[in-house]
Amino acid sequence: MKTSSPRFKSLAVTAGFSFWFFIISSTMSFFSIESFMVFILVVLAITQIFARKISKLLDIFAIINTKIFLGILFILVISIYGILFRLLKIDLLRLKKQNNSYWLTIEKTDSNRIRKQY
Repeated sequence: MKTSSPRFKSLAVTAGFSFWFFIISSTMSFFSIESFMVFILVVLAITQIFARKISKLLDIFAIINTKIFLGILFILVISIYGILFRLLKIDLLRLKKQNNSYWLTIEKTDSNRIRKQY
């Protein structure tokens, strides 16, 4: 972000703020398209007008927004995998033997059948 132009930083910060506005207003049952568009236009206009003067501040906002968004996304993906593995009864660590598991049984190989290749 530090090498990007101030105008691009403005667009990135506007996208981030609009995303959080959408999330927060939707959870509070306050969301409407009109208020969303007004919010985007106001933030975009303010950040575009003062883009050169607040370039370092836009960097900070973009970095914080990215870290929060990626952190939430990571937690969400891990949670979904955990829920799916629990529902499908998949034991990744094979800690306990399950009759209704999807793991294949491994054939035991005698040591005389194993050959070294050089």
